Amino acid sequence: MTGSEWEGSGRSWRGGIALGAALVLALMLIALILRVSNAAHARDQAASAERHAYNVMLLVRGVGGSMARSEAALGRFILNGDPNVGTIYYDEWVDAGSQLDQLKALTHDDPDQAQLVAGLDLLYDQRGDELAQAAAQAAQRKGWQAVKLFSRAAESNTVPSITRSLVAIEQGQRQILATRAQQSQDLTSEANSFAYLLSLTGIALVLVAVGLGFATAYALAERRRSDALADEETGRAFSLESAVAERTRELSQTNRRLETEMAERAAAEAQLRQAQKMDAVGRLTGGIAHDFNNMLAVVVGGLELARRRLEKMGGGDEVTRQIDSAMEGAERAAALTRRLLGFARAEPLLPEGLDPAALIAGMLDMLDRTIGERVEIATEVAPDAWSVWVDKHQLENAILNLAVNARDAMAGHGRLLIALDNLALDDGEVGDAAAGDYVRIRVEDVGAGMSAAVLERVFEPFFTTKPAGQGTGLGLSQIFGFVRESQGEVAIRSTEGVGTAVSLYLPRYAGATASVDPIEPPLPANAPTGEPILLVEDDPRVLAATRGALEELGHRPVACESGTEALALLETRPDLRLIVTDVVMPGMTGPELIAAVRLQRPDIGALFVSGFVGEAGDATNLAGGELLRKPFTIAQLGRAVGDALAKLDAAAAPAPATARISAPRRARRAAAAG
Repeated sequence: MTGSEWEGSGRSWRGGIALGAALVLALMLIALILRVSNAAHARDQAASAERHAYNVMLLVRGVGGSMARSEAALGRFILNGDPNVGTIYYDEWVDAGSQLDQLKALTHDDPDQAQLVAGLDLLYDQRGDELAQAAAQAAQRKGWQAVKLFSRAAESNTVPSITRSLVAIEQGQRQILATRAQQSQDLTSEANSFAYLLSLTGIALVLVAVGLGFATAYALAERRRSDALADEETGRAFSLESAVAERTRELSQTNRRLETEMAERAAAEAQLRQAQKMDAVGRLTGGIAHDFNNMLAVVVGGLELARRRLEKMGGGDEVTRQIDSAMEGAERAAALTRRLLGFARAEPLLPEGLDPAALIAGMLDMLDRTIGERVEIATEVAPDAWSVWVDKHQLENAILNLAVNARDAMAGHGRLLIALDNLALDDGEVGDAAAGDYVRIRVEDVGAGMSAAVLERVFEPFFTTKPAGQGTGLGLSQIFGFVRESQGEVAIRSTEGVGTAVSLYLPRYAGATASVDPIEPPLPANAPTGEPILLVEDDPRVLAATRGALEELGHRPVACESGTEALALLETRPDLRLIVTDVVMPGMTGPELIAAVRLQRPDIGALFVSGFVGEAGDATNLAGGELLRKPFTIAQLGRAVGDALAKLDAAAAPAPATARISAPRRARRAAAAG
């Protein structure tokens, strides 16, 4: 064999080896690409399963959180009657149902989880029925019945059953999550290994390309072919590197998503804990307000006694100023407590003779500030408008609610008319109103109006056409209940695109009217004193302060701390004509004590004292007695005691039969006769 032949044979041999090596590496490359693709697909499936488990767990937490927030809002709504809180209860409960439906969809392919979710759905319906009873009572302003139903619902077996179901579903998902997480970790390690092999293969391909370049350096054709092969293999290497970089980026994104989901889960757990805290706070709100008013009663009573004693001793002006400053702070604290319990709380109406024309005139500045300058307020008030017998604050709230509704219907600008006139109605002329004289208060706007379908449901509790978060659906239902309880009627006239007019018909009252903004008068000099009075108060500090105030007024208080002690004292003290009692007491409440006493002594007088009227029941429980709110001044206590004693003296004196008719009823009969 010649040298050229040997050289040619060597080149062929080297070329064959290089070609064979290239084929082997290509096959290895194809195999590695397939393995990387399979590993990536399996990893994506595992990651998807992990996300599915996280979604289920978040929904479980969401269902539990929404139900907890709903029950917490219901508890607050029962206690304070705030319509916004009632809407929160309703929205949260509906949101829990929506999340439960999503949970069903996510777990339908897992028989065990689907069975647990189905059981939870039944418990959700059962729990909703239990809470709906309490919510219905609260919406009807029956606070005590609502509290009892809510307390009974809190002791229901559905609460621990729901908790167990939520925990079981979450534990099952945690097991699935742990399994999927391990699979994802294994697949990630496998993908990383294959990526490393791909890198080595790329390096080997580069080396083979270099070898082929040297092998074909002697011949132009071989060199061109080597160059072409090298370029091709280089392109493949770059493609593999790009694929590896892309997979690495996807892994980073997946990791970030998992971290985000973990943060969201932690936030959901924090929200659940906060909802549980707020539920506990809501349950304590009523008791805290009552105790706070008791403490303020002690402070106000002590400051007034100190000031009176100081005035008798001829004390200095500096001490008097300090006492007045402390009294101002106590009065501001009392005003704050009244505002917290003021709007829409479950308490009996406190009607009085009222001039509606003066009330509307006094509200105009507040209405201007409330509904904005873009709404023009016009009034049409009859010059001889009659008086009415209503709760002043409830009537103010009704007019304010109607004005706000009118502003919303007019999109914040337009003309609002408040009209007041006198009407004589026939029986059944307006709703269920009986025949007689009525005062009509009409609030009319030029807004969008309402359809017939909306008018049919306008007085339903929680029904509203406003967007979510802008209305509770309780405003008109509360106005309806207040007017009906005041022996009146409500009528609505509305046309789409024209406007709406809401009319309140209140019975005429012929008696004397109170000032719209009464100023507390001083205690009259001839106020009755020296009367033996039975004082019942469970708080020792309030008992001591009230006893000191009665003694300062010249009375002779006989104090005790419970209804049982009061009943025993009355058996030995027939000279006691008046009982001053707290409303809310352990064992026997103030109204229960008066009811028990009047079985034996129906002529005895009663003066109820309380910082939270609603917690003792409705107005029927306080019938037949005066009411004094805590905290009170000595002058207020003196007037209340004087009024109660004057009522006893008037009842003891002979009177004509017509004198037994209540003021509102007497006024109506006089108006009908006129």
